[in-house]
Amino acid sequence: MYCLETKALTHQFSENEKILDNINLQVETAAIYGFLGPNGAGKTTTLRLILGLLKTQQGTVSFFGLPFDEHRISILKKVGSLIESPSVYGHLTATENLLLLQKIYQCPVSRIDEVLQWVDLAHTGNKKAGQFSLGMKQRLSIAIALLHNPSLLILDEPTNGLDPYGIIEIRELLKKLNREQGITIVISSHLLSEIEKLVTHVGIINKGKILFQGKLQELRDRQQQNATVVFETSDNAKAIRIINDNGLAADSKNGKIIIAMVAKDQISKINGQLVHSGLEVYEMSLIKSDLETIFMDLISN
Repeated sequence: MYCLETKALTHQFSENEKILDNINLQVETAAIYGFLGPNGAGKTTTLRLILGLLKTQQGTVSFFGLPFDEHRISILKKVGSLIESPSVYGHLTATENLLLLQKIYQCPVSRIDEVLQWVDLAHTGNKKAGQFSLGMKQRLSIAIALLHNPSLLILDEPTNGLDPYGIIEIRELLKKLNREQGITIVISSHLLSEIEKLVTHVGIINKGKILFQGKLQELRDRQQQNATVVFETSDNAKAIRIINDNGLAADSKNGKIIIAMVAKDQISKINGQLVHSGLEVYEMSLIKSDLETIFMDLISN
């Protein structure tokens, strides 16, 4: 059973404009799920549909094994969210903002101090939220989302517009919530370099379609699959002929020979043949594709 699952989620704003096409998300319990895609890919629309902020046109959404349309209230009591920009009252303090929501959620007043400690805003005292930095406002919004002690946290680009220190603060906070509170987290972003430091699972969306879904390690495994072996020798033309004789294609670029990744024993065999044929091998190295390149390849196709 998944903590969150969508099946064939499809949405369009006009007859000729399909925003989402057959979205099947599968978020495992206790995971940190990175929902990745360029701006306009359909991330926010998906999250709005999941939370009932947009009416579902086609497909289903379920939380904790229960259909959302049949158990909406009980499910939302277990879900915290931050969609798009922080929504706080600027003329109120952090505590006063949370007091308003505490009355709605009917959770213990003591919970306010707990969540403020979690997001490192307990020290703000009488300072109005309108005087907060963007990072502080984001953390206050996360505190609001945590107030009713949810099992699942859904965050839409929570680090958007933050400086590097603010991004690190949010990242470490989310790791801590997942590790120490066991909260499942779904976080959307358009930056793989930011997400890969945080998540356990990844879903990549572009033009309304899911291009990849699985554990982060599965995406990293593609680095090995897309790796290349580089040789530099005293006679690259002769070396290429030897490599071709082994049934492998080789390209020459900037004075170096590049072949697709092969088994280690085959690399060793080729190196031995090059040396045995009288060539000097100056370089033999493995170059892996970085995750950013893999991400860009996925969304460019």
